[in-house]
Amino acid sequence: MKTLLSAVAFATLSLTATAALAQNVAIVNGKAVPTSRVEALSNQLAKSGRPVTDEVKAQIKEEVITREVFMQEAQKRGLAASQDFKEQMELARQTILIRELFADFQKKSPVTDADLKAEYDKFTAANSGKEYSARHILVEKEEEAKDIVARLKKGEKFEDIAKKMSKDPGSGANGGDLGWSTAANYVPEFSQAMVKLEKGQLTETPVKSQFGWHVIRLEDTRDAKLPSFEELKPQIAQQMQQAKLAEFQNDLRKKAVIK
Repeated sequence: MKTLLSAVAFATLSLTATAALAQNVAIVNGKAVPTSRVEALSNQLAKSGRPVTDEVKAQIKEEVITREVFMQEAQKRGLAASQDFKEQMELARQTILIRELFADFQKKSPVTDADLKAEYDKFTAANSGKEYSARHILVEKEEEAKDIVARLKKGEKFEDIAKKMSKDPGSGANGGDLGWSTAANYVPEFSQAMVKLEKGQLTETPVKSQFGWHVIRLEDTRDAKLPSFEELKPQIAQQMQQAKLAEFQNDLRKKAVIK
């Protein structure tokens, strides 16, 4: 009978131990470390886009156990009672809670496909029309610009003069090449002079802007080539989500009673 009772007791203890192991990832110095900590870290990694493989889970398990070892030592030393620790914990609590607030707002106030399409339509309306391929030479004084115009009329190469004399670091090294762009992307004085030119034509009168004096040559024009809605959708979504969140933050600040 004793043997039977012992066997039953052993089986019961074994079942209890198995259940404990299922709930805990380990027992460190007699203290249970719950599997929920492993799950919490795994969820954080998954949210960041990193795949949680079996190998990663094993690493997380070791991380959780190591943290418990360090935590126990810190508690032994009474560090949890220090004022510095309490202040840092409060700041961490605020940071996490605010992050959850913003995540909750974005979840409950999503940017719809209709919103995205409307924003894309605004973009296409503002950027449709012509694109211009132009070159320019930027100098500080009007006399320099007039001299350059005279030299170009005598047959000197625009690209060569631009490389030697242009003060525009972006285009000067490329012979004054500005690439393809809409007129709206340039300062008004520049764009107004550029759009009046014919293909291959030069501004015989230098153009003054806030940057200095420009000598402009129009290379070519074409109908604007805009990215498709699907291509721009992720970028538009990110911008609109940030704008909505900023508006939400500003509204909360305005409504708050601050004395």
